Amino acid sequence: MINKRILILLILFTVLSSCSFDSKTGIWGDAAKEKKRISELEKEQQEIIKVEKIYTSDKTFYKEVALSKNIVLPKPQNKSSWIMSNENYQNDKGNIYLQGINNIFLKKKIGKDKFSGSKKITSLLVLRNNMIFSDDKGTIFHVNERGGIIWKKNIYKKAYKKIYKNLVFSIYKDNIYVADNIGFIYSINLNDGQMLWIRNYEIGTKSNIKIFNNKIFLINEDNKILCLNTNDGSLIWSILSIKSFIKTENLLSLAISKDGNLLAITSAADIYKIRGDTGDIFWSRNTADSLYADATDFFVSSEIVINDDKVIFSSGNNTFLLKLENGETLWKQEVSSVAAPIVSGENIFILSDNGYLVIIEKDTGEIISSTNILKILKRKKQKTKITGFIMGSNKIYSITLNGFLISSSAISGKAEFYKKIGGPNISPLAINNGKLYILTDKSKILVLN
Repeated sequence: MINKRILILLILFTVLSSCSFDSKTGIWGDAAKEKKRISELEKEQQEIIKVEKIYTSDKTFYKEVALSKNIVLPKPQNKSSWIMSNENYQNDKGNIYLQGINNIFLKKKIGKDKFSGSKKITSLLVLRNNMIFSDDKGTIFHVNERGGIIWKKNIYKKAYKKIYKNLVFSIYKDNIYVADNIGFIYSINLNDGQMLWIRNYEIGTKSNIKIFNNKIFLINEDNKILCLNTNDGSLIWSILSIKSFIKTENLLSLAISKDGNLLAITSAADIYKIRGDTGDIFWSRNTADSLYADATDFFVSSEIVINDDKVIFSSGNNTFLLKLENGETLWKQEVSSVAAPIVSGENIFILSDNGYLVIIEKDTGEIISSTNILKILKRKKQKTKITGFIMGSNKIYSITLNGFLISSSAISGKAEFYKKIGGPNISPLAINNGKLYILTDKSKILVLN
């Protein structure tokens, strides 16, 4: 028979467990409000899935152009760490040293992706040959180069188990800073995974995350550009842009110039140059093709790339080159890139989601080569999309939605060979210490060299 005193203690513990343990921030404090928020998130995610399935573009690029000049590429540069999206603040990856992709260094399933469909998430991170990534249940894994789990962390209560979690994160001063599509922003220790702080801003994050000079930069689903303190996640400044009515899964982009200024593009197709420490706007401009209010409802952009004093990015169906100083348009091409444009030598390499590898002369904006690399696949397999690409030792490596890795020459623009890697890639590709890192659906890691 249970002692009465023990029974009272058990009841008291149960009551306390259902309440917030976080009296400092109150993120779990209001059960009714939290339940309502979870219900709204479930409905919102179902609507996003429906929108993604029915939307198609009427301005898809279909043009092949024979190579019109010789391509000269600089020597590939080795990357010894990958601690943020697109490797550096400017998203300017260039030609990265890669040993090759003939050998499988690691192939391992870690995590439990449970939601159907291919969701685009942030790049996995690599530091000291260890990898940091997350699954769609919101669990963050820190694993060694052989796939052994060093630690794993999941902050979410069971009430959130039906909610798809899209985490973006970055490493800064031995801490990992995380933001999600639900509204939580938090920091954990890189070495042991211990929580440092957590805040609930209630509006999900819509962009990649950049951290510079003890400040966290991101964009939320309401198109508000946020600057937060790395010490506790408190707000330093914010800028509210025009909202878009329909929300999609595509992440927006941030870049930071070498002098600490922020470049941000919102889902209203507005690009801003902002002073990082104060939030003062240097310039802004809209890159939409149409003046109609609903023109940006399905807006998609590539990552913003800062190269010297120029800004390169795709917005909607176009690729732009702007002056960093004042936002002046130097040229525009009617083709868009599925990921960060790659600048190498005097040329810009972009890849459309329907498989066109396009090489553009940086100074003039002239298309000097365009090739449909999906034609290398068997005819039945060509009905797919490109989900990401990267340049490694003079080759363009691209990944498809139906699970193929295609290698193309960056000098000729031609597809050379392909290999089946399994499920679709759900994370931007990364290259570190001569190895290619791929995160596929079902939380499977592939490392090739």
